[in-house]
Amino acid sequence: MIGFAIFAAFIVLMLAGVPIGVALTLAGSVGIGLADLGWLSIPNNFYAGIAKYPLLALPMFVLVGAVFERSGVAKRLVDFAVALVGRGPGMLPLVAIGVAMFMGGISGSGPATAAAVGGVMLGAMARAGYPRDYSATVIGSAAAVDILIPPSVAFIVYSVMVPGASVPALFAAGVVPGILAGLSLMVPAVWLARRHGFGANEAAEPRPPFWRALREASWGLFAPVLILGGMRMGWFTPTEAAVVAAVYGVFVGMVVYRTIGLRELFDTLVEAAETSGIIMIVVALASIFAYTVSTLGIVDPIARIAQDGILNSWAALAVVVVVLLLVGMVLDGISIFLIFVPLLVPLMRAYDWDPVWFGVLLTYMVAIGQFTPPMAVNLMVAARMAGVAIEQTARWAVWFVFAMMTALIALIAVPDLVLWLPNALGY
Repeated sequence: MIGFAIFAAFIVLMLAGVPIGVALTLAGSVGIGLADLGWLSIPNNFYAGIAKYPLLALPMFVLVGAVFERSGVAKRLVDFAVALVGRGPGMLPLVAIGVAMFMGGISGSGPATAAAVGGVMLGAMARAGYPRDYSATVIGSAAAVDILIPPSVAFIVYSVMVPGASVPALFAAGVVPGILAGLSLMVPAVWLARRHGFGANEAAEPRPPFWRALREASWGLFAPVLILGGMRMGWFTPTEAAVVAAVYGVFVGMVVYRTIGLRELFDTLVEAAETSGIIMIVVALASIFAYTVSTLGIVDPIARIAQDGILNSWAALAVVVVVLLLVGMVLDGISIFLIFVPLLVPLMRAYDWDPVWFGVLLTYMVAIGQFTPPMAVNLMVAARMAGVAIEQTARWAVWFVFAMMTALIALIAVPDLVLWLPNALGY
């Protein structure tokens, strides 16, 4: 009955439009009060929810995304990609996806990448003859891959919620799935462009000189090497890597490219602080809900499903995939993690799923949700920049969702696609 009261309170609050963090806190408080767990457990768990070392990296990686969005790195990467692949029907969507994937190796933030790449690519694609709703869909879906390619804010949040899933292991595990997801998106992007005759004017634009484009993009190209290579070489931890990346981004923007002045730097710091503050507060509030659910054993029946043999491992995983894909249409990624990870950890342990592998699958499903209407944060950013309604992108988004689902099936069927790199690196 207490469990029913908790979830009933949460659903009612959500339907009433209460912010997700507040709804989780109030629902958890209902359980604490009914079970007489002590009201002091609320402030204690609020603090414990964010007093975790890996979370120190979160605000810095958010800052990295904001800095590189304003620094002009995306434009130089686009010029280099165009110089590399050339121009022709379907090439600009290919460039947009490739640059978004590369930006994921710098910031790990989907909305930041959607804004940075959209600011450069939407105008170029419009001049080349691509419809704005199609262009917004390409950019929004490509930006969703960023939470898979390290560094990833989503992986940091998951690591503090699941014992046995370290940040370095998750970062390494996300590389192959991130690349596979990006490649899967390229197929419908090029096919749709050529099938509908988009990009008829693309070849008329001049192709940037290769060596000049490479030279100008070199500072951006070096950023993932610095971040990931430094962690692998043991020069700094993931948390320290976030600080190094932020300092590097500020140096590139203010000294090298000179696209960021003191005023822009101040605005960037304020923007990153606001975004980080919102995420950290929601994480802290959700920890009260997670404490109540775990302490009262409300999710124990989920684990008994495995113990009693009601569902085998594959059937249970299929149910999880369907539920999370549906939830991803209406909730943002961080909220999905905070609500469902405490519920799914007992199931993960009961079926002996690898926590790193399961974390990557969960993040992959969240990535699909980030460009699946009606609640698609990346698609919302790209559509707003393109000046189109998000409903107009649905006819294109379905093809990209199908492509990502195909890659997801491969990751489920062959777990080594996720685990071989962290195992090879000794994580």
